[in-house]
Amino acid sequence: MVPPVPPVSRGPARGRGWYAGGVNPTGYREYRTPGLACSWTSALPPGAEPFVQRVVPDGCVDLIWSGGRILVAGPDTGPRPSLLRPGEEFAAVRFGPGAAPPVLGVPADALRDGRLPLRDLWGDDADRLAEAVADAGDRRGALVAAVRDRIRPPDPLAEAVVTGLARGSVRDVADGLGLGDRQLRRRSLAMFGYGPKTLQRVLRFQRALRLARAGEPLADVAYATGYADQAHFAHEVRDLAGEPVRNLL
Repeated sequence: MVPPVPPVSRGPARGRGWYAGGVNPTGYREYRTPGLACSWTSALPPGAEPFVQRVVPDGCVDLIWSGGRILVAGPDTGPRPSLLRPGEEFAAVRFGPGAAPPVLGVPADALRDGRLPLRDLWGDDADRLAEAVADAGDRRGALVAAVRDRIRPPDPLAEAVVTGLARGSVRDVADGLGLGDRQLRRRSLAMFGYGPKTLQRVLRFQRALRLARAGEPLADVAYATGYADQAHFAHEVRDLAGEPVRNLL
């Protein structure tokens, strides 16, 4: 079971969902967390109706504690519905694009579209961490502290690739970094879980959603974020989020 990981308009962190009009049935709350994209908590109150959250691609990786274990939510390539049951509680940390592999010890493409127990990566250390988080008064804080102890620098190309793809083409990025197409793709898969073209699509999609949520007209959003036109923007939203943009918003 994967909890809701909703993207909100949240500064440097990328997002995974949105509650229109401020309605937040899951009690989701996000915290600015130095060294990470963010950390977050969520809980659906006992007696509430089960809630299905649509998780959309954002290039991020989350470690999610719930029910005494920790799951790794890898970078998604498409929409993923997640069922949240009454009484379930979550505490999590979120790594921005490219930041998770040095911490988890595996390339990001090994996690793509996956939800797997952290124990598969960290062994007994994951079980001890899950127990410590369960026993902590501040579960989010305990998870954040443990993850911070493991943070290592990401691939030095990660920031340059993300910045370059926001400004130009994949070819421009490859040329600027002195890499061939295959080299850039191999490095991108390991850093982000996506090839550079897919990463560019996902990051543009998230930039567009942030502008749309801020109230910008959809035609202006499409132009500002580099889509050919509003129809192209609408097609990309359907492809990546699985529903029309106005429904998603």
